[in-house]
Amino acid sequence: MWLMNFLGRIMSTVKDNLEDDENEHPEERKISHTEYTVSSEVNAYTKGEVINGSSDSLITKQDGITAEKQNISKRHKAKGKTKNSCECLTESKRIVEEKEEMDDEELFECHLGANGQVVLWSSERETVLSRFVFTNPFVKNNTKLPDTKNVSVDCDGDLQVVRKNQVSSRKEEVLLIEHQSATTLDLVGEQVWGGALYLADFILHKPDIFAGKHVLELAAGVGLTAIVAAMFAKQVTVTDIDRGDILKLISRNLNRNAHLLSADTEVKEINFTNHQTIDVMEEHLKNVSVIIVADAIYDNRLTDAFLNTVLRLMSEPPSKTLYLALEKRYVFTLEDMDSIAPCYEYLLTRLDWLCCQNLSCVEWNIKLLDPLSEQYFTYERNKNLIIYEIQAKIKDKHITA
Repeated sequence: MWLMNFLGRIMSTVKDNLEDDENEHPEERKISHTEYTVSSEVNAYTKGEVINGSSDSLITKQDGITAEKQNISKRHKAKGKTKNSCECLTESKRIVEEKEEMDDEELFECHLGANGQVVLWSSERETVLSRFVFTNPFVKNNTKLPDTKNVSVDCDGDLQVVRKNQVSSRKEEVLLIEHQSATTLDLVGEQVWGGALYLADFILHKPDIFAGKHVLELAAGVGLTAIVAAMFAKQVTVTDIDRGDILKLISRNLNRNAHLLSADTEVKEINFTNHQTIDVMEEHLKNVSVIIVADAIYDNRLTDAFLNTVLRLMSEPPSKTLYLALEKRYVFTLEDMDSIAPCYEYLLTRLDWLCCQNLSCVEWNIKLLDPLSEQYFTYERNKNLIIYEIQAKIKDKHITA
């Protein structure tokens, strides 16, 4: 009995000390929640360098507005349209709104994270702003290559190190992505996951698949892969469930990276469990030929709803191809006495189900793609990151099954 009382007094003392420490240092308690789910390059830069950039790959806020004005002019000129006063007013309003979105970067403050990382943290939104560097395989690095044979030092006597991007023949680009560092399960889309970066690598590796197409992204999360697809596509419709701040978050990220986009983009809601959100977009989606999805397989009920949505979308003309990126997540179970990936195993059974649906009008072809050999984004890639290609060829209506 005396031992229980003794331990109780110790635990009470520890609890009181922790509460006193939290009251004295409330900022440290808040910052502790800013640890990254996915490692990015944000820790290497100051606030100004992250937002405005320190190299040719980034542009200033005002340059972003100017670039968007030029893109509007180019799109109208290409379509042969003559803008009336109403159209000009609408565009001016949109430019002002985008400038306001860009100016909201002032909400972010520079903090030192738990691991010594520099974190751009918005206490108002409880989000972080990260810099995702990737090598663009289609833009050459015109920087004069340094002399790597002769060692030189700076004025302080330190060695002048040759950076990776200085010797690469490819130019480095940067995506600025606002995202959550940790969320509840229903808002996991507001984080950045490995499957999204892997799918982004696939888009950069196979741009011809997306060039000139109307691309639809489902469960877009923060919109990272949609931004990469919009570098090559003609039109990109970015969708997710309208929950929390996610649709506004996608719009802000599209605006931040507008200088990289060549496609028209639009943010809409598609809820896997409410197909009325598809009904209201039916006319808008009629030209979609490519669908992309990343990291939507983590709950069996959600997998069922997702594949029902895929069936609905891909049973309508034109013929479509869907690219599904995911990470097989293994857990150890006493029942199997082994490490298994239950959500992935369940997906396989549901893909078998999908192949048997609407056979009178759809010819299905599903295959697992070979692992990517190239990596353009900086992240920890593993063998559990995979991509499935799902093709739905619409049969001629005159052919009877």
